[in-house]
Amino acid sequence: MITSTFRTSSSRALSATLLVSGLLLSTAAQAQISTPQASPKSTIQQRVGLTDVTLVYSRPNLRGRAAFGNLVPFSKRWRTGANATTSIKFSDDVTVEGKKVPAGEYGIYTIPGKTEWIVVLNKSTKMGANVDGFKDDEDVARFTIKTYKVPAKVETFTMNFTDLTPATANVDMQWEMTGAKFKITTDVETKVMAQIDEKVIKNASASTGDMAAAAVYYLDNDKDLKQALAWMQKANATDPKFWNLHTEAKIRMKMKDYKGTITAAEQSKKLALDNKNADYVKMNEDLMMEAKKAGKL
Repeated sequence: MITSTFRTSSSRALSATLLVSGLLLSTAAQAQISTPQASPKSTIQQRVGLTDVTLVYSRPNLRGRAAFGNLVPFSKRWRTGANATTSIKFSDDVTVEGKKVPAGEYGIYTIPGKTEWIVVLNKSTKMGANVDGFKDDEDVARFTIKTYKVPAKVETFTMNFTDLTPATANVDMQWEMTGAKFKITTDVETKVMAQIDEKVIKNASASTGDMAAAAVYYLDNDKDLKQALAWMQKANATDPKFWNLHTEAKIRMKMKDYKGTITAAEQSKKLALDNKNADYVKMNEDLMMEAKKAGKL
């Protein structure tokens, strides 16, 4: 009886061991070895104006080969990279090379030529190497851009955001000795002016921060300087900051109020010294010198 019980227990233990071993072997067989990709994936996000733009693409290397006219044939569709479809995503409606493009994610397909590229933004983002599989009627934008010669050989295909302004940016594509770029324009003016209207113009209890921000926008975009000065003076009257006083000085300088420029810059410099901000001390000194010279003071 004891022998029978021992055999039964041993049999159960052996079965359990075999089951666990089988599960481990099965798991090991399913696991894949991770190795570096020949064309690694890259994701770049850039704020353009008030819009977030995201690029996702894979980056092939030359490895001693010629790029355009060889790896990438001329006059044929290219996924603009390697592996999966290169994509671009806009958080808001934008304009790309003069074409209106709604917010959303799109595939970037290109047709490289020797001196020009055709760029296509299409709703399909899953075609991969099947560049002829997407439908032309799903294009959201199609335009032609000129190529240019890069100053130094680019081994790895590179896309980047360049030439940034408060409302625009270029998507620059470079490989080997060839570059090509297209321009994205965002609608900053409508959005900012709507905020100023709501939070400052129509708000009797506007915060000093909002008034200062509105004044800076008016100054930077050549709008009503008298209104900008009124907002900045009001902000400085209740909560003076050296950077806001410096902006007031710049507004006055642009209005050719040279004595007022010097007075505001001196106040800004004093606060900047108290806060040990050498940059603003120097900027105020330069502005005062400019005002004295322009006003012959």
